[in-house]
Amino acid sequence: MDRMKKSFLLGRLSLLLSGVLMMLSPAAEKPNIVFIITDDQSADAVAASKLWGAETSGLQTPHLDRLYQNGTVFRQAYNMGAWHGAVCVASRSMLMTGRFVWNTRAQEKSKFSDMLAREKTWSQRMKRAGYTTYLSGKWHVEADAKKIFDHTANIRPGMAPTVPESYKRPVEGKKDNWNPADPQTRGLWTGGKHWSEVLADDAESFVKQAAGEKKPFFLYLAFNAPHDPRQAPQSWLDQYPVETIPIPENFLPLNPHRAIMGMEKANGSGVLRDEQLAPFPRTEFAIRTHRKEYFALISHTDEQIGRIIKALEKAGVANNTMIVFTSDHGLAIGRHGLMGKQSMYEHSLRVPFVMSGPHIPQGKVIDERIYLQDAVATSLDIAGADREGIDFKSLLPLMKGDAKKHYDAIYGAYEMGSQRAVIDGKDKLILYPRDRVALLFDLEKDPLEKNAITESPDSEIVKKRLFAKLLAWQKKNADPLDLTVFYPQWLP
Repeated sequence: MDRMKKSFLLGRLSLLLSGVLMMLSPAAEKPNIVFIITDDQSADAVAASKLWGAETSGLQTPHLDRLYQNGTVFRQAYNMGAWHGAVCVASRSMLMTGRFVWNTRAQEKSKFSDMLAREKTWSQRMKRAGYTTYLSGKWHVEADAKKIFDHTANIRPGMAPTVPESYKRPVEGKKDNWNPADPQTRGLWTGGKHWSEVLADDAESFVKQAAGEKKPFFLYLAFNAPHDPRQAPQSWLDQYPVETIPIPENFLPLNPHRAIMGMEKANGSGVLRDEQLAPFPRTEFAIRTHRKEYFALISHTDEQIGRIIKALEKAGVANNTMIVFTSDHGLAIGRHGLMGKQSMYEHSLRVPFVMSGPHIPQGKVIDERIYLQDAVATSLDIAGADREGIDFKSLLPLMKGDAKKHYDAIYGAYEMGSQRAVIDGKDKLILYPRDRVALLFDLEKDPLEKNAITESPDSEIVKKRLFAKLLAWQKKNADPLDLTVFYPQWLP
């Protein structure tokens, strides 16, 4: 055997042996996974995101910026939708199941009993792959978290206790009785300590405990912030003088489609809770004030995320820990005349999304559209866990550069208002079937969705193409809404 051939065979044998040793190595060699999710944080609400112009200029998020710089950022991460006004329920339930929105809705009807029994939830799959699992913070899923996580602490409800003074405010020229820095106002201060700070306390304890074990750990850390009531310490509120807060470019006093979107009844009664936070019509003063409080709470949350990262470093496990940061959906706060997240606009569908840690490319930005719940499939891949029945896709091929098209199109749904959306390339179609309204946007030319494309032969061709994609997705994924009744003109 000549020397070159012998060297080649020895090299192949070495690689094979290395692979076998990796498969036989103890579970501790697997990376720890920390999943951090906030509530109501739009994709542009991280300073390093640099999205949508100056809408969040001045926002301070140094610890999230560090994750963005040291990891792989997915600039176009979406939530698929929801079956009722609490969009976070569907978003978080999809995380638990790894299934698309209507498949998850079907599971929720039985309180996920089948999945729980078969140990098919995200945390159960991670546990079976050798991980110790931890949960703290917002849950808001129709299942008992204590049954599917090894360790839990301070499991929070969907939102902090309602504070009446935080609604329909502020009115310019009138006294504002709301003080978001006052612990006596309950909300996120309920219990005497801000919920975000309690979550960071829990995370520090979890990390200290988990670092002393031989098994890898999976931390699910869910902030209730920056969901309303948007309360933060005065020191952070002082960082954002109201007069310096930018008004969104797509600000509107009222959304012309708010009734058919399911935001309110035509006579003005039955207004969706989120939409009652600011007065009607919206004013620049009210929106600046709400955005000031939003920014302050995000910065306070960022400070707690910094504590979590520091805890990993202090415990000596940071180098073998993958961090995923995202949010459950975005938020309007004045954009398109809306306050909440129950819409198909980009600001409400899109979220920040970054992965950082071992084997994750640093400083990489990916513009391919994904769903935030792809974090489930990705973490299961990394953990070597069971992925049977998972609808969402792993992001590893995208990070490796092996995939050109992640999803054929992005689908969006909000059932209460019977809204639907589909995005393919630069084209986006939003449907309000109640009144047979269709809004077509070119996201390259109009990323803020300020001007729907007017009727033309060319736009009708695009609508028909997108509608066909939407119908195909509906049929494959059991969407209960029959759109063909409302838009027969686009049928073949």
